[in-house]
Amino acid sequence: MKLSVIIPVYNEQENINSTISHIRKFGDCEIVVSDHNGETNKIIKDKDVIQVISPKGRASQLNNGALNSTGDLLLFLHADSILSKKFITEIENSLENYDVGAFKLEINDEMFMFRIIERVVSLRNKITKIPYGDQGIFCTRKVFYEIGHYENIPIMEDVQFMQKCKKNGLKLFLSNLPLKTSSRRWKKEGFLYTTLRNWTIISLYYLGIKPSFLKKFYK
Repeated sequence: MKLSVIIPVYNEQENINSTISHIRKFGDCEIVVSDHNGETNKIIKDKDVIQVISPKGRASQLNNGALNSTGDLLLFLHADSILSKKFITEIENSLENYDVGAFKLEINDEMFMFRIIERVVSLRNKITKIPYGDQGIFCTRKVFYEIGHYENIPIMEDVQFMQKCKKNGLKLFLSNLPLKTSSRRWKKEGFLYTTLRNWTIISLYYLGIKPSFLKKFYK
């Protein structure tokens, strides 16, 4: 089975080459970089990467990346995420028995408060069965197209995708392999503000507030 790693990017010039190099260390897989404005694609050093220009919006980038990929298995990865060594084997093995999956969130920072966030996320996953995009959502190509892609909404497209999976009774695999995500947004905007803002947005989403309104609070 062939794995395609789809990376939506927007002004990720500082991270993209290291992310690609890191993936290459751990095995053979197709990499698709889906860019909105083309600036990131200009500096990609790996000639084997499939580079796609997509309409504005993460959902459009994810869908366009998938459309231009050729793998039987799809992994949707944030540009600042760091995968574990055995991620390819984990995806291949889990999708033999499950329909969709995600990795265990770790935040790439030693600050103690991030350990609390990680535990909250782990508990939330077990209760809601809805992991988020920063955990690296993966599925078969067949499932992705049957479930109807990512909805073209300005925010919460990952949550809505997983809600559709859950509604359709798909089997979810929650991996114990960590996927490390960057703490850069917390550092830039402040730990307390970023955490409270994120929790507020997701709470309002579940209360029925439209993503178009919620996008105003997330830049």
